[in-house]
Amino acid sequence: MGFHTYDPDRAAALEDESRYRWCSREELLALLEPRDGLTVADLGSGTGFYADDVAPVVDTLYAVDVQAEMHEFYREKGLPATVEPIHAPVDDLPLADDSLDAAFSVDTYHEFASEESLTELGRVLRPGGRLVTVDWSATGERAAGPPLSERYALGEAVTALREAGLVVTQATERPETYVCVARNSPGE
Repeated sequence: MGFHTYDPDRAAALEDESRYRWCSREELLALLEPRDGLTVADLGSGTGFYADDVAPVVDTLYAVDVQAEMHEFYREKGLPATVEPIHAPVDDLPLADDSLDAAFSVDTYHEFASEESLTELGRVLRPGGRLVTVDWSATGERAAGPPLSERYALGEAVTALREAGLVVTQATERPETYVCVARNSPGE
């Protein structure tokens, strides 16, 4: 699959609350289990739509995106005090080893999924650190989201996470999306 990103000229469309149909604020928070004292990364943060939901309940949230235009949009919208934008690809994060308690991606796994990215996440997630992925399924009905050819099936995501040394604790297929939660467990 080829690498692609969301068109930054359409960034305002990412602020549409109808996105909660595919992953609600409440679902994301329940999957992520954020709390004060945690350092978390939003992978493919875009305009900060989901970062804004998590930022109030963590100490630091890194909004990671490869597109500077998305960070510009987010800054203009207004960054929460706990958010720090990082302009970088997921396979080359400018973070120290074991520096994240958790990371999440909503509708962006298909944009960065690679062995290198998952290995990098294993490096920056603390032992036991949580990775929450909600993405468009390759078995979806194509009611929304990217073309089926750019999506991964849940089984493909689970296999890739396991091969990267992550322990999958939840894998749920839904009509258009899937949810996958994993923990970093180096050496297992």
